[in-house]
Amino acid sequence: MISVTLSLFRAGYGQLLLALVFFTTSKSVFAQDQWIDFIVDKDTSVLSVSMDLKYYVQKPNYKNLLIVGTQFRPCMKNGFPVPDSLDGLFSFSDSTAAVINRVTRNELVGILTYKCLAFDVYYVKDSVGIRDSLETMMGRGFENSKLYLTLKRDKNWEYYFTKLLPDNLSEDFLIDQEYLNNLVLRGDDLQGLRKVRHWLYFNKLKQRLKMTEKLQSLKFSIDSIDYHRESKYPYELQVSRMDSITPKKISQLTTMMKVLSQVYQAQYDGWGTEVVPKE
Repeated sequence: MISVTLSLFRAGYGQLLLALVFFTTSKSVFAQDQWIDFIVDKDTSVLSVSMDLKYYVQKPNYKNLLIVGTQFRPCMKNGFPVPDSLDGLFSFSDSTAAVINRVTRNELVGILTYKCLAFDVYYVKDSVGIRDSLETMMGRGFENSKLYLTLKRDKNWEYYFTKLLPDNLSEDFLIDQEYLNNLVLRGDDLQGLRKVRHWLYFNKLKQRLKMTEKLQSLKFSIDSIDYHRESKYPYELQVSRMDSITPKKISQLTTMMKVLSQVYQAQYDGWGTEVVPKE
């Protein structure tokens, strides 16, 4: 276990941008478009999804879905890249983009990373010649790599709206996802139970006492209490419990903490845990 504790709201959004750039070759794409990055459960592992939200409002009349990817090595045991594998990933994505741009008009809408595999997701105007052109590219510069390619009709952008777009897109969702991405990029696979800490602040001591009793009844441990004289909410409470932090479970957990915070007139200041790299 790496003893590094991260507080969700104290981390800021810089790491989210880092995570986005980590899985793409074109930093300018993220500067001009509306990319988000999040983690979803898949089998006994996690899948990283980066997607451009601008197409949620308006999409081009491209009716063909193209998913093109390859395997990368080396990779962490949780299936995500290490710095030494990035050059190869960047070269592959640049090369495939150049081929696709020569063949047809297109839009890159998403990037997927899962178990040492990386995929670029496009919608393209014309599908003729793409498969042959990409296979030729692989034979000339990536003969030791395997090409994974899906090309099919998707005129309603079903893949974009049902496979890429998250079910619950909200500010709270993105904040939780920022933290999960921080953990994954450090080798965590988010599996198993671990100690999850929460920070709460109150403007009345009575409310802190009431919420403390409630949390103890829910099997939370009281880690610390503190008082900050100059703060509008001076009464601090830090609690913890052994919990799962898979995307679904952490969403349920933080939702419960926010509801309880409203009931007891507290300010919920986020959660934190330790990085547990996959063995």
